[in-house]
Amino acid sequence: MIENRVLTMDDYGAMLRRRLKTILVPTLLAPVVGFLISYAFPPKYTSQSLVLVEQQKVPQGYVAPVVTEDLSQRIATLEQKALGADRLRLLIDKLNQQGILHGANAEDVIDQIRSGVTIEPVQMVMVPNPSATKGSGSRPGFGPNPSKSQAQVPGFNLNYTAKNPHEAQAICAGVTDIMLQENLRDREQVAQNTTNFLTRQVEDAKSNLNDLDGKLAAFKRQYMGQLPGDADSNLKILTAMNSQLDATTQTLNRAQQDKTYTESLLAQQLAAWKSSQSASNPQTLQQQLALAQTQLISLQERYTDDYPDVVKTKKQIADLQKKLNEINSAAPNSSAPSGSQANATEPAEVQQLRMQVHQYEQVIAQSTRDEKNLQSQIKIFQGRVSLSPAIEQQYKQLTRDYDTAQKFYDDLLAKRTQSEMQTAMEREQQGEQMHLQIPAGLPDSPSFPNRLMFAGGGLGGGLALGVCLGLLLELRDKSLRNEGDVIAALELPVLSQVPWVGVETAGQNANGKRRLGFMSSPGNRAGNVEV
Repeated sequence: MIENRVLTMDDYGAMLRRRLKTILVPTLLAPVVGFLISYAFPPKYTSQSLVLVEQQKVPQGYVAPVVTEDLSQRIATLEQKALGADRLRLLIDKLNQQGILHGANAEDVIDQIRSGVTIEPVQMVMVPNPSATKGSGSRPGFGPNPSKSQAQVPGFNLNYTAKNPHEAQAICAGVTDIMLQENLRDREQVAQNTTNFLTRQVEDAKSNLNDLDGKLAAFKRQYMGQLPGDADSNLKILTAMNSQLDATTQTLNRAQQDKTYTESLLAQQLAAWKSSQSASNPQTLQQQLALAQTQLISLQERYTDDYPDVVKTKKQIADLQKKLNEINSAAPNSSAPSGSQANATEPAEVQQLRMQVHQYEQVIAQSTRDEKNLQSQIKIFQGRVSLSPAIEQQYKQLTRDYDTAQKFYDDLLAKRTQSEMQTAMEREQQGEQMHLQIPAGLPDSPSFPNRLMFAGGGLGGGLALGVCLGLLLELRDKSLRNEGDVIAALELPVLSQVPWVGVETAGQNANGKRRLGFMSSPGNRAGNVEV
């Protein structure tokens, strides 16, 4: 091929026609060679099982799913557990007893199983919608609204490749069964472990709640009547007691005033009555003495000995006692006074005044006791009112801790109930389940080597080899086949052109190159050019 010139599509077509045989020979021979090479590899058989995930039968609005892990992560976890040495040894022993593995070494078979197992997740499976309208011209389940006419059913395909089809089927079925059993066991174990954990947490929360309940009860017993709810009632009681104390004080003052006035009247009545009695009559003197002593006792209850009325009464008693002694000493043997004098009594007015004085004394005593009691009660309620802020702060802290513990306990109790329902759902297999949709089948043809693929690979390789050979031969060819090649080879400008006249003939020279000949007209000579 002459370089240093631009090739056209005609040039490329001429090259293809010249090298067509070179390209076709390896292209046709290579698929046969690839097909024959495929027989050099030992055949391998692949068994496949399909596992789909069934949705939870109980609505999630009533019972939440126990496992929220992503399906791909769960499948990877189940694969690692199923390919564990302890589980695979049990499967190998079972297959050895059935005569499928023919007593192969367990460790070697374990490595083969781990290398031969592959899992392909199923992304989406179109499920026909039975409610789709029939006769509408569209396939059921593939209507215009995909969100309502199709559903995503996740799952996975488990593939196992072995040299024996029965071995591939048995091991594929065994590993699939292990994964399904592990899924059931794991889901139930997760639910049971969650329930046990929540049960322990509920017991701890209940113990803490009981402790706080005891503290709250002890606090209420200690500060009974001083709790935040009693503050208003304490203020009302304190106000009522203050009003009652004022009324009692007024009653006491009024009783004291009335007693003083009555005593003054009694003194006047006694003075008038005494003046009417004989001063020398012993019985009269005794009555005056008794009256003075009674008056002295009454005065001493309210006043000290230095009070003027007390001193005056004592002096009166001394004088009366002195007169009485003189009369008794002057006539020791004199006859007793007459019956009318001995039986002389105080007037009714005096007795009535004495009774009033006695009543006033009782009222004063009772009012005094009531006043003291009210004052002590007022001090107690004043102390309660003053301590209410501090007690309220402690009470709020206790109730806040108690309410928090109560809420935490209620939440744990609800979660434990939910977990128990989840555990029961998993035990009854009402939750999400992995279902064996297509069991492991017995392969009827080897999955490797794929002889059609080998032949196709040979076809592609032969075509590439033929193209490369044709291109190589074309690059090494330096023949001049047209005017463009001559101009590119000579690198000289064209001064003039003389057309060929005659009939083109073809042939080969002694070197095997193609020769073109032209028969000229009578006035021109013939010419040949080698290509």
